[in-house]
Amino acid sequence: MAPLQWLNQEFKSFLFFATIFMIVLLMKYHLGEKSRKRNRSNLPPSPSITPIIGNLHQLVTSPHIALQRLTQKYGPIIFLQLGQIPTVVVSSAKLAKEVLKTHDPALCSRPQLFSAKYLFYNCTDIAFAPYGAYWRHIRKICILQLLSAKRVLSYSSVREEEVARLVHRVEGSYPGTTDLSKMLGLYANDVLCRVAFGREFSEGGDYHRHGFQTMLDEYQELLGGFSVGDFFPSLEEFLHSLTGMKSRLEGTSRRFDQLFDQILYEHKGSNKVEEHKDLVDVLLEVQKNGSAEMPLTTDNIKAIILDMFAAGTDTTFITLDWAMTELLMNPHVMEKAQREVRSIMRERRVIAESDLAQMEYMRAIIKETFRLHPAVPVLVPRESMEDVVIEGYKIAAQTRFFVNVWAIGRDPESWEDPNAFKPERFLGSDVDYKGKDFELIPFGAGRRGCPAISFAIAVVELALAQLLHSFHWELPPGVTPKDLDLTDVFGISMHRKQHLHVVAKPYFL
Repeated sequence: MAPLQWLNQEFKSFLFFATIFMIVLLMKYHLGEKSRKRNRSNLPPSPSITPIIGNLHQLVTSPHIALQRLTQKYGPIIFLQLGQIPTVVVSSAKLAKEVLKTHDPALCSRPQLFSAKYLFYNCTDIAFAPYGAYWRHIRKICILQLLSAKRVLSYSSVREEEVARLVHRVEGSYPGTTDLSKMLGLYANDVLCRVAFGREFSEGGDYHRHGFQTMLDEYQELLGGFSVGDFFPSLEEFLHSLTGMKSRLEGTSRRFDQLFDQILYEHKGSNKVEEHKDLVDVLLEVQKNGSAEMPLTTDNIKAIILDMFAAGTDTTFITLDWAMTELLMNPHVMEKAQREVRSIMRERRVIAESDLAQMEYMRAIIKETFRLHPAVPVLVPRESMEDVVIEGYKIAAQTRFFVNVWAIGRDPESWEDPNAFKPERFLGSDVDYKGKDFELIPFGAGRRGCPAISFAIAVVELALAQLLHSFHWELPPGVTPKDLDLTDVFGISMHRKQHLHVVAKPYFL
């Protein structure tokens, strides 16, 4: 009986707070409606806007797909009122170039999301920090210290060792089936743990006891999920408390903080030679030798490490998982890729990174995977710092901008037969993913483009090439390509809902 009484009390309490909330919102809505109508006269096309919630109800499930449908109806640039947040969405290569290049100086800041403030130490990471002197400072550190070509090359032995371990794990499953998604996730986490922390992930130890994978899963859900409080900034504290989001953020950020404290404690005082330094070592060195005008605090280091780790593992895992899924659904592409890799390798079993430049078709497969399945389907939102005019539309400062990379990759204006998996489209093509060709921008572009492209590509290419070389791949008995569940789960990044199970017969028996 007590639980029912508690439920009844909670429901009454919820109704009371919901009523107060609606009254406050209605007052705010009616007070601002006249000014909004005046300012809406020269905005991009828009679906009808519902009082208070605006267009939020249209994006509750699969926002990248919902935005594409709105684009198909209203055009490649649309205006949405998401709660209290005026928002512009672009879904074509031409308009992405306008936002990310032409107007980059005015549109390169970030909205201060409630979840990001909690998880990234008041948005002092690279991805969510507002544009300004601090952001320029840490981006410079990342480009020159953490992700330079020399630093990326120095981790080649880590990549090669972890690819060898991935192959060994997959071999151990034969002649049974293997959960390839799980194996790829372990590979991605192991590479990043060794590069960032100098420690392995999958062998347990302190990271296992801390529940590191559970923390990362929670991070993805909290940062990428639909949180109504982020669209009502004047009431965000109240709404995040009411929905339980605040307590979850506090718990997750506290667990990350405890883990990072331990990692930093282990690293302080170490005297590693340059070629053995991990990213934490480099950041502590920068902190020690940094300028007094722009000091790097311990919290800044924690924010940067979480940023890079979470983004790096996601890109690697999601890209490899989707690439292998597409190859199993398109066996003629798989066969062509394996012929290429094996003709280059001949009798050699282990692929070196120096071999990858010759594997043109394999690299085209990765580009095609980026096109159809970008790890981040809608780029992290930007926020305008001043008024801008795009396509003749006047858009005010403090407007949020979304670039739907997923829709751009499937735009028939840019791609022939856009829904088909055809790596051949990239053979002999100059189109690349580094931010210059706006029809393919899985890493973003402009000032806010991902600084870790070269590192991410190195981790993905070596693993995919070795998997193609080392195994004959099949779906489990009785499973056809049509049986694969291609449903994806939307978040800050987008992975497949179901794990990929395969039969991997070793090529070298």
